[in-house]
Amino acid sequence: MTRVRRGYIARRRRKKMRLFVSSFRGAHSKTIRIITQQKIRALFSAHRDRDKKKRDFRRLWITRINAAIRETERGVYYSYSKFINDLYKRQLILNRKILAQIAILNKNCLYSISNEIKDWKKANEMI
Repeated sequence: MTRVRRGYIARRRRKKMRLFVSSFRGAHSKTIRIITQQKIRALFSAHRDRDKKKRDFRRLWITRINAAIRETERGVYYSYSKFINDLYKRQLILNRKILAQIAILNKNCLYSISNEIKDWKKANEMI
């Protein structure tokens, strides 16, 4: 019986998988069975960590805002939770990312925002 030459489809599929894991070390880039397992694992981790990255950045922004608000050198002592609550009551629409950038780049602006909110709060309490 003559020898049958196989098609190219399986080879093309394996070649694509090898390109995906070409930077992996050892058998993780050589053996087809392990390559498929590592590819699934890598894609799963990438999907999971995209959501985790969003959480981590939100935590970072909150920490930066809290640190800037609590500085006492300018006489401004204000907790983060009260600051955000007063922002919502005042209906100022500033998200945490923008507030964190203001806290880093222009602290005077953040101090003026917090002082404005405090003054507004005192005026409403007197009424």
